[in-house]
Amino acid sequence: MIVDTHCHLDLRQFDADREAVIQRAAEAGVTRLINPAIDLDSCRRVLALADRHEGVYAAVGVHPNDCAGFGPETVAALRDLAQHPKVVAIGEIGLDYYWEKVEHGQQLYALTAQLELAAERNLPVILHTRNSKDGDGACSRDLMYHISQWVSEIRSSGTNRGMMGVWHAFGGELPDALAANELGLALGIGGPATFLNARRLRGLLPQLRADWLILETDAPYLAPHPYRGQRNEPSYLPLVAESLGDLFGMTADEIAAQTTATAERCFTLE
Repeated sequence: MIVDTHCHLDLRQFDADREAVIQRAAEAGVTRLINPAIDLDSCRRVLALADRHEGVYAAVGVHPNDCAGFGPETVAALRDLAQHPKVVAIGEIGLDYYWEKVEHGQQLYALTAQLELAAERNLPVILHTRNSKDGDGACSRDLMYHISQWVSEIRSSGTNRGMMGVWHAFGGELPDALAANELGLALGIGGPATFLNARRLRGLLPQLRADWLILETDAPYLAPHPYRGQRNEPSYLPLVAESLGDLFGMTADEIAAQTTATAERCFTLE
């Protein structure tokens, strides 16, 4: 069994066959799916989907590219939504300097407020970061700085939950991975790990701790080889496990078991 820790099944790309997509996932051994929201409307959709399917869980939050109108009312709404029994994380939250859709200060305000909510609810976070087009790495550095402050406050309060969340779609360097693990963050690995031309990522992965990796599709985005460029879906996740197995000298089943155990620990899944 595999956990897809990040798939956006509520998006319109799945409107025509959403139930079939969930069924295909189960048939492929991907039996639990975590659906992170990107705004308040998405929060309500992911909760409705979780209510309909035993193996579907939700994360509630506002994405940095959708946080222009984020304010105290948004936090209040998220607080209510986060009480749903199938909410396992606050996310997808973070910083994005690539698209420049929202001013950086507003992104930081939304991030900080949602980190506080995660601490209040004792929930892990699903973190998004995308650096600017010049590749200066400022976005990742800023995110990690604020996460380190957040983790330090939680740990000093004596309520440390161990695993604090996941760095979604990890694409950093080895020092980034080590720093993230030290802060209690798992690293989300998906379709790009199967791309033969992703030499830097594929060279980095075997240097990482396998017990701090979790699998994700980011469906409908980032489909693995040989479906690259097509709509992604959770049933393709075993292809990522196979690629990781090749890189780590493990079987796909061993990777599936290891990443599933880490996902269960991170998101407190039964």
